[in-house]
Amino acid sequence: MTGGKNGYLTVFMSLCIGVVLSLCLTLIEGARQGGAALEARCAADIGLQSVFAEYHRQLLSQYNLFAIDSSYGTGAPGAYRTEARLLYYLDKNLNLKDGVLLSHNSRDFFGLGADRVKITGTSILTDGQGAVFRMLAGEAIKDDIGLSALEEVGQWMKTIETDGLENIGIRQQKEEADRQLREYEYENEDGEQCVGVGNPTTVLEEKRSMGILSLTLGDDEKLSHNTINTSGLVYARMNGGRVNMGSYVSEELSSEGTFGERLMFQEYLLRYMGRYGSSEGKEALRYQIEYLIAGKDNDTENLRSVAERISAIREAANAVYLWNDPVKSKEVDAMAAAISAALCLPVLQPALKASILLGWAYAESIYDVKTILSGGKVPLMKDQNSWHYSLSQALSGGLADSATQGSGLGYEDYLRVLMSLTDLDTLTGRAMNMVEADIRMTEGNSGFRLDGCYAALKFDIRVSSAYGRQYVLERKWSYY
Repeated sequence: MTGGKNGYLTVFMSLCIGVVLSLCLTLIEGARQGGAALEARCAADIGLQSVFAEYHRQLLSQYNLFAIDSSYGTGAPGAYRTEARLLYYLDKNLNLKDGVLLSHNSRDFFGLGADRVKITGTSILTDGQGAVFRMLAGEAIKDDIGLSALEEVGQWMKTIETDGLENIGIRQQKEEADRQLREYEYENEDGEQCVGVGNPTTVLEEKRSMGILSLTLGDDEKLSHNTINTSGLVYARMNGGRVNMGSYVSEELSSEGTFGERLMFQEYLLRYMGRYGSSEGKEALRYQIEYLIAGKDNDTENLRSVAERISAIREAANAVYLWNDPVKSKEVDAMAAAISAALCLPVLQPALKASILLGWAYAESIYDVKTILSGGKVPLMKDQNSWHYSLSQALSGGLADSATQGSGLGYEDYLRVLMSLTDLDTLTGRAMNMVEADIRMTEGNSGFRLDGCYAALKFDIRVSSAYGRQYVLERKWSYY
């Protein structure tokens, strides 16, 4: 009986041990699979962090932008290079390579290795006509810009649009008035046909022919004469359809953006790019903001174009003030009436009035531009307290003095206005040109391309286990 009982207990225990052992082995295999899946995810995340830690150092240093240069200094960008970098980091963090355990301890519990790394989506700085570039630029500066500053620019733009200061055609009106004075025919006392009337603004027109920079800055030897060849830069490649295109653009990006986002982008440009009066002289172009507005291939022409546009805005604003100021308008009327009466040609009084008034506005605009370029400020719309030249001073053509104080808009403010009047895609393309050109001037970056810079990536990663399992992971990482 005793032996039978012992045998009965042995069989019972054997059955129990078999069940428990199966359970333990199942739990161990489940732990292996769960642990392997966790290790695969951790290795993938660590690898991605390592890849995104390889952002372009010079791009961050100069322009505070995070992006992966997929050429890695070779000048030949390609997704396969970034895939190889991630595969390298995965191999460093996993223990299986080509089916062989790399550890000296072959009893690796998970035995994981990366089989495949595939980039399935890219977001490049140039995507969306530079929308990704603009968004990263806004991210770089949004915490430093107050809403009040943006609202102020909005008010300036509203004034300019309401009064038509960019499109009022003051110069054309002046030329038309002068043409009427030049071409008017009349008979003298001897019955001879005479052509032309002495124009009181002739001296001012002679001054105008000198050019805006000569009138406002004088010695152009102090100006930068840097030039740039844009044919090989990113904007030309974009227009020629020769840029790398990302396979997705984030939903929060817009090719146009809101007015606030645009102003934020412009503030970024003012902070990180050079302009007249604030350039370090190390850039491809020193007057970079002026290039963004004018698009010329050299600094002097860009500055001249910007100065002429500021002068045109000031001339229009000054003309609007003169037209609406009863005292000054009456003064112009009196002079035009006196001249036409002296000539016995009252029919010319309207043309004389227009020519004198617009000449006065032009003289005041030269004073304004001088003041602005020398670091002073001028109100967008003047009043009698901020008006400078008397009519006699203006017509004498002295135009020599300028102030460095005052209230209103300074040079940076007018650059803000002119950037706001520039097509956004054009502004963005030229800004990317400047970034690319400047980075190419630094050591080891002669082949740098913005359309090879990744801001976001999507990956498919396949990890295999030496114990017969595979894990497919999808990952998306970005700098925004």
